[in-house]
Amino acid sequence: MPGKSLQCTIMSYQVLARKLRPADFSELVGQDHVVRALCHGLDHDRLHHAYLFTGTRGVGKTTIARILAKSLNCEHGVSSKPCGECSVCEEIRENRFVDLIEVDAASRTRVDDTRELLDNAQYLPSRGRYKVYLIDEVHMLSASSFNALLKTLEEPPEHVKFLLATTDPKKVPVTVLSRCLQFQLKNISDDNIVAHLAGVLAAEDVPAERGALEIIAQAAGGSMRDALSITDQAVAFGAGSLKQDDLVDMLGLVGRAEVDGLLKCLAAGDAAGLLEASADLAERGADFNALLGDLVRAFHELAVDHAVDKRATAQFDEQAVQLFYQIALIGYRDMQIVPDPKSGFEMTLLRMLAFAPDEDSAGRIPVAVAQPAQADGTSGEPGPAQAQMPAPESSVRFPDGTAWHEAVGSLEISGVARMLAEHSVLVGCSTETVELQLDVAHDTLLDEPQQQAIERALCEQMGASVKLKITVGTIQEESPAARREREAAERQRNAEAILESDQTVQSLLNEFGGRLGAVKPLDDAAR
Repeated sequence: MPGKSLQCTIMSYQVLARKLRPADFSELVGQDHVVRALCHGLDHDRLHHAYLFTGTRGVGKTTIARILAKSLNCEHGVSSKPCGECSVCEEIRENRFVDLIEVDAASRTRVDDTRELLDNAQYLPSRGRYKVYLIDEVHMLSASSFNALLKTLEEPPEHVKFLLATTDPKKVPVTVLSRCLQFQLKNISDDNIVAHLAGVLAAEDVPAERGALEIIAQAAGGSMRDALSITDQAVAFGAGSLKQDDLVDMLGLVGRAEVDGLLKCLAAGDAAGLLEASADLAERGADFNALLGDLVRAFHELAVDHAVDKRATAQFDEQAVQLFYQIALIGYRDMQIVPDPKSGFEMTLLRMLAFAPDEDSAGRIPVAVAQPAQADGTSGEPGPAQAQMPAPESSVRFPDGTAWHEAVGSLEISGVARMLAEHSVLVGCSTETVELQLDVAHDTLLDEPQQQAIERALCEQMGASVKLKITVGTIQEESPAARREREAAERQRNAEAILESDQTVQSLLNEFGGRLGAVKPLDDAAR
């Protein structure tokens, strides 16, 4: 309209990670050990000329450095509680304080840049009490730059403070480390992240489900900045609210329902159900590595339930929980070397079923019922002799009648090839073909070079050209390795029993107040 000016107001949204950056030490989360030491130094005039803050991303390294710069230069004096209202505090908060020189070492690695920066260190600060150099990712400096920095660190001017931050302190020269006061920042715990996010979202008037906050905390990996960034994204995704299902969809995670479904199949010993669930998850693009991590956490929760006597709510007995946790953990580690994540995930689940403590299921809680007495008055539980009965040996023999465990002992093989042979059983033999079955628990031993080494040794032993075929499966017979372990255990028990029943040994123990230490059978000691 004529005669009137138009005014345009630009509304800008500030992300949570910047909006909620702590303004003083009291607002920091999860770094109490660092805050306590810094506050004591500030309040008792015990100031160092150089501080090094180390830790993973987003845990508060540069934030602490800026608060420290504010504490050193506040117009009301050096204190652990800067006023936050004076011109210096406001300028530092707005990143325009002339005596706070922030440097990103990743982009300024040249020695000329460092020298130019440090040449100005000799001049007094323009506005503040101290000239503060904040060098982020200091480990990225070149060797020449570190040498230039070292000269200033050795004889720093009284008006200069160095605040160094890095995610990789191992790359910082020892000569620099020794001249800094070092603080290791911790990864922020999931509980602290959840509690902080809950307070933040309540202040922002954003409704949030507890499960959604827990997912964010897990995804953040100890980084509060990452947690706030994910929260920003999730609020936008959820149209102003945080829901657990939305977080699962947004991050491409597998929900608790899917994990519970896998646990039910394991408890029921349902291999077909596990493979069907795996195929369904593959179609949805699930991260099998992350899913194995979820299973590890689930078994940890079950172990905690048992520890606090919540057996009524657990699906597995204590033995199964411990075993499956270990199998899942090994599977999680081996996901880096499996041919593809889906097969590695399925193999881990099938291994759990193969080694389940209970024959009829994968370790469901057994009903505590006393075994009925037999006609002779003994308990129905198996005795020691029954419990130690070895698994049957394969009835398949070589053409000359030799058993597999005897043949393995004379084969000219060693290392992984011998381990592969000893963990297998003979399931077929002719003058042309030898067929072995490898225990599924040792399937990682199987590869082409080792199989060829066994095949060559068999040809030499049999004096004929034979082909070796090895399949993988759950073996029912006793492998040579299992036989060797059983026989060693029997020798050990026999040796201990002989000494415990020997009157001379017992009289010596009684006379001198001694006890039996390590017992080793003579034939084992000679090996």
